[in-house]
Amino acid sequence: MAEILFLVHRAPWPPDRGDRIRSWHMFEALAKLAPVHVAALADNEQDAAIAREKIAPLCTSLAIEVRNVSRPVALVQAVLRGEPVSNRLFKNAALARHVDTLVRGGSITHIVGFSGQMAQYLPASFDGSALMDFVDVDSAKFATYAEQDRRQPLHWVHQREARVLGAYEAKVARRVDASLFVSEAEAALFRTRSGLGADKVRAVENGIDTDRFDPALTFDAVDNGEGPLAVFTGQMDYRPNIDAVRWFAADILPLIRQQHPASRFAIVGRAPSDEVRALAKLPGVTVTGEVPDVRPWLAAADAVVAPLLLARGVQNKLLEAMAMARPVVASAAAAEGIDATAGEHLLVADDADGMAATVGSLFEDRAAAAAMGQAARARMIARYGWDARLAPLRELLGLPA
Repeated sequence: MAEILFLVHRAPWPPDRGDRIRSWHMFEALAKLAPVHVAALADNEQDAAIAREKIAPLCTSLAIEVRNVSRPVALVQAVLRGEPVSNRLFKNAALARHVDTLVRGGSITHIVGFSGQMAQYLPASFDGSALMDFVDVDSAKFATYAEQDRRQPLHWVHQREARVLGAYEAKVARRVDASLFVSEAEAALFRTRSGLGADKVRAVENGIDTDRFDPALTFDAVDNGEGPLAVFTGQMDYRPNIDAVRWFAADILPLIRQQHPASRFAIVGRAPSDEVRALAKLPGVTVTGEVPDVRPWLAAADAVVAPLLLARGVQNKLLEAMAMARPVVASAAAAEGIDATAGEHLLVADDADGMAATVGSLFEDRAAAAAMGQAARARMIARYGWDARLAPLRELLGLPA
């Protein structure tokens, strides 16, 4: 009788941010295959309590521990021990003891780790099937940070993390049965960096719940302003999102407003940094902070923008917007992981002038914008259902049909 241990770096409820959306649907997919034990971390006790209430009735056993290691402490510990900082941030002795006890009990036949930080919880003695869903090549992200921060004090931190974490990712991938990534582009990059082949490194893409993200549903009004509205959604203490909205608000929106003076930009997402909050002082910019549901803001948008300078894998924010039949303008980096045709399902622009002109064209031609939104939703329905995206898990785990 198969039993699966699901190791996840943030308890997968609520599915209101990119990592938890993927991990929640993965949990649901695994639970259809075999009994699942969940061992997870949470950022705080409130998050842990919310997750326990939802997840406990759906799994065989559940352990959620609150992580409490600060970044400065994690950095010092990582340097002293020669480890990735990412691992130290998600290290928890109580969770490690729970996992070891559970595996020693002998009922666990399969382990699925979600996010590379959870590989440290794989017991050395476990001889069953193990998958690691890295999602993205995090070491490549830190290499980009290091390149961007060449003249900044954090340069050496990011440079070190890229090197140490890259070596750790490859070591883990050689140990497990298969490593998963959110897009073929990420999987191909990891094959090149690790030297492993397609038999060991696979793409398992994100999906989208097109019944939930459906423009035919009725949503409460959230925007009472006048003038065309561009919307960005995301976790707003995450550096790539911060850089994206800062660029759009400071450099792109003023260009749009030269042609469309009433144009507005809403930054929608939890935990906005001080830098993001300050953008609300700019003409036409709104910073909402956390909202109970992003769908009303997507429904209100005349265009959804994703001007990400750094993006890895598949951007859930784009899948959600496209499923809601919104016209999307994305950078090439943000659009790379989406299986859609630029010019038909979404628009791509990479410099401020080009993005301003592209968003402005959607504000001017509402019929064309609506047609692109409908084409985007049709593409999401045809290509990105979660059941289809996660179907390979059964085969990867070696479980009978």
